[in-house]
Amino acid sequence: MFTGIVEELGVVEKINRSGGPAVFTVRALGSNILEGLKKGDSISINGVCLSVIRIGGKNFSVEAIRETLDRTNLGSIKEGEKVNLEGALVSGDKVSGHFVTGHVDGAGTIKSRKEEKGESLLEIKASEDILDGIVLKGSVAVDGVSLTVAGVKDDSFSVYLIPHTSQVTTLGARKTGDKVNLETDMLGKYVAKYSGRQKTSKITEGFLKDKGFI
Repeated sequence: MFTGIVEELGVVEKINRSGGPAVFTVRALGSNILEGLKKGDSISINGVCLSVIRIGGKNFSVEAIRETLDRTNLGSIKEGEKVNLEGALVSGDKVSGHFVTGHVDGAGTIKSRKEEKGESLLEIKASEDILDGIVLKGSVAVDGVSLTVAGVKDDSFSVYLIPHTSQVTTLGARKTGDKVNLETDMLGKYVAKYSGRQKTSKITEGFLKDKGFI
């Protein structure tokens, strides 16, 4: 579990895609993420929850299976690119963003980027399934960054980036056409699922007999 508050950036030093899961070796650009990190720990890379398989110096390595590569932008990432890093939430930690599982729903594409008085407005095109979980003023994780939804359209949604977010995450360098990982609010998913069940459930004579009411 994560919060969508990126701790620091990392650089992808090496990618090994030869047979089996892809292995990504990442160099942390700070020291926070490595403090206490050990083999087997979960770590968020661009919002994707992965397990650490190796640590050495400022570097650590993780594995990603084919389904993860196909669903997220990790499948197209290149050596030398920067990534957002966040360590797993520890019981008792302050939750400054929102609960993020690291189980990315899918990727979206930046449709437009506008700079407005020091802020950046990103419009992100997404699939219908993802947009079903997007709510105005609700939370969404974009490349692992917890953001508030500023607008929703038929095929896209928009979020604002404050200058600090642009400076300390990869979103500051994202441009039109770039692919970003999206995870909708976990609590919203449960509400949507419950609401869907309520809408489709019907109290029929057969139902009442089956439950012993008649």
